Amino acid sequence: MTTYREIRGQLIRKVSEDPTNPVEGQIWYNTTTGILKGLPALLAWSSGGNLITASREFAGAGTQTSGLAFGGNHTPAVPGANAETDTEEYNGSGWASGGDLNTGRRFLAGAGTQTAGLAFGGRTGPGSSTGDTEEYDGSSWSEQNNLGTARQMLAGCGIQTAGLAFGGLGPPDTGATEEYDGTSWSEQNDLNTARKYLAGAGIQTAALAFGGETPSFAEVDSSEEYDGSSWTTGNALNTARRYLAGAGTQTAGLAFGGASDSTSYFSATEEYDGTSWTTSPGSLGTARSLLAGCGTQPAALAFGGLDGTGVLSVTEEYNKSTTVITAGAWAAGGNTVIGGYGAAGCGTQTAGLIFGGVGEPVGGPPVSGATEEYDGSSWSEQNDLNTARRYTAGFGIQTAAVCAGGGSSTAKVDNSEEYNGSSWSEGNNLNTVRQGAAGAGTLTAGLVFGGNVNPPTPNVAVTETYDGTSYTEVNDLNTARRFLGGAGTQTAALAFGGFGVSTPAKLQTESWDGSSWTTLANLNIETAAGGSAGTQAEALFFGGNPGNTTSSEQWDGSAWATAPNLTTGRGYLAGAGTASSAFGATGYVPGAPAPTRIHTEEFTGETTSTNVKTITTS
Repeated sequence: MTTYREIRGQLIRKVSEDPTNPVEGQIWYNTTTGILKGLPALLAWSSGGNLITASREFAGAGTQTSGLAFGGNHTPAVPGANAETDTEEYNGSGWASGGDLNTGRRFLAGAGTQTAGLAFGGRTGPGSSTGDTEEYDGSSWSEQNNLGTARQMLAGCGIQTAGLAFGGLGPPDTGATEEYDGTSWSEQNDLNTARKYLAGAGIQTAALAFGGETPSFAEVDSSEEYDGSSWTTGNALNTARRYLAGAGTQTAGLAFGGASDSTSYFSATEEYDGTSWTTSPGSLGTARSLLAGCGTQPAALAFGGLDGTGVLSVTEEYNKSTTVITAGAWAAGGNTVIGGYGAAGCGTQTAGLIFGGVGEPVGGPPVSGATEEYDGSSWSEQNDLNTARRYTAGFGIQTAAVCAGGGSSTAKVDNSEEYNGSSWSEGNNLNTVRQGAAGAGTLTAGLVFGGNVNPPTPNVAVTETYDGTSYTEVNDLNTARRFLGGAGTQTAALAFGGFGVSTPAKLQTESWDGSSWTTLANLNIETAAGGSAGTQAEALFFGGNPGNTTSSEQWDGSAWATAPNLTTGRGYLAGAGTASSAFGATGYVPGAPAPTRIHTEEFTGETTSTNVKTITTS
């Protein structure tokens, strides 16, 4: 919901359906639904759904429409206050309960996204400072290596696996800075001004620190920029304050809330443009201190805190755009009829095909010819492959697909088959027999690359093009590998990840231009035997080994970036689709019973919508 300071005097239109393209500040009453709505003004705060539990002295992480709140103190009184373990997740309109921290604490810091968070430092009840660090995977927190300097009242920023912690109270007050690399913390150069009760924003290697309280108990107006190794003092805030919150990046920050003493609470909001701070025309609807916040400069959340009357659950959204960006996510789809792993996939989110693999249960048929079609909600069995096989290459669309190579129960195979929407027919053979290859293309124009053959050459770089009738060998991959990912068409494709011999194949990306392969930017996470989807310009790689991971990465045409995690970690799964609409089905989970190997998950990429809010009529 959202509230407006002044509705009186506004023209409220009666409509039978919501306008398609509302304008900033427009308010309307839908006579069909009986709901009052509006598009919030820019450079202004509007209300969001309240926290489940009012809290203060806690931490936040995420974006405007996807946030985390964790830890803190639910009681009004300071002496001996509780240190909470609560976690709540914000979905763009309201909060839901998440998994509890292992260690209750207040005055902590955090970093991350809705489904991947980092919590560190803080105070355990009335006790001393802690360096305890925990990672959140979307459902539960796990203990990690501690900060080198135990502290509370600190600030932090970053993502789940890369964080920055700075300032705080040990005791004494400190300017200590530490970087988290996903495993452990390392000491960096200190802040120029030691302080506690400060705020921060940014990423691991580029951050802002601003506001706070000095060892002499004076509120701070100074801000500092971190360049990955040291801090540089920048222009000051317009209003000195402690107990504030912040959001943004190194060069675009937002500071809001805070206090100058125990009774003076601020609503003022300031924006940082990379050089100086400017007071925003939009102030918080509720002045408060000891609040938490998250997001980016143009889209931020402020929630909880203390306003002199008690502990707050109030949540507000800062609007610098008329649009809302919703992050991509994986969601459960219909289970496959036959469980297994090592199958191939092709198609789109709402029309998919998987074929071959290792059948279920474990100890059953070593390979399968099973074929299933997905209609967007459920799978149905189709006619089997003529040759049962696993670890095959597949490419095409739902009703026109090619299955090439793979391994039978006794040997690797070189034959290929074509699917016409109902049955498979034999096609011409590959020139190089192999399994664990990748494929990309359409029914009549395809590419098969990589894989492995029998020793002494277990991995190959061989690339073959398919013209609808036969296969032709062309220039090899730069790196021989097996169980790699592939995406694209015959004349423009990507190869990424995979198991190599002596090179880090699990990181490497190559691009096919129709005649040769070119090495591009590496994956962020070493991955092989994962699912893949997309085109040459955009791709998605998810799951895989080592560790039967839940990780996903998206290719934007020049680099890989982490994407939302799968719900179920697994390797040797089938995948297909585009970078913004894909499915992952079946897969191997060591020691897991067969039912865990029938899962399907669907990926929906980032979407943009108009930031329309419901207005309370009270």
